[in-house]
Amino acid sequence: MNTTLTTERLTLRLVKIDDLAHIHQLHSLEEVDKFNTLGIPKNIDETKALVEKLVESNNKEKPNKYTFVLQTTNNEIFAGLIGISLGKEKYKNAEVWFKLHPNFWNKGFATEALKKIIDFGFNDLNLHRIEAGCAIENFGSIKVLEKVGMIREAHTRQLLPLKSGWSDNYGYAILSTD
Repeated sequence: MNTTLTTERLTLRLVKIDDLAHIHQLHSLEEVDKFNTLGIPKNIDETKALVEKLVESNNKEKPNKYTFVLQTTNNEIFAGLIGISLGKEKYKNAEVWFKLHPNFWNKGFATEALKKIIDFGFNDLNLHRIEAGCAIENFGSIKVLEKVGMIREAHTRQLLPLKSGWSDNYGYAILSTD
């Protein structure tokens, strides 16, 4: 299975330990953290522990999650992260997520990357259903999820522990038959 994916403007490749500095910077940005439950890392060692887990998961013989670095194809500039976490094999489902650097917001990069990850999920991983969730005030992510054809199926109250307090969550999904 090819785990380097390409779109018109992006290369999606599996996370490497060499990505630590870029990932730490991304996770340290207040505006990126606003709707994220991870929180801003206390130091680079905290980020390093996270990146090591991502790399380890990516390197399993049969990964249950894939985490990709998004970089521009033409000049290899780090644009963010995107991932897909598989559910139980019997259900043939997964959850997707993405986190982009603000320099890449509102330019179609998240939509482009998410379309590719959904394609990877259905065509390479043979999934039946792909889900995503986001805070109800995360209008940028809502727009991306709807642009790629995901359907809002749920509104869960006070699910997300954000820095600003508990947030409701919208649940989205797309089926292989959609």
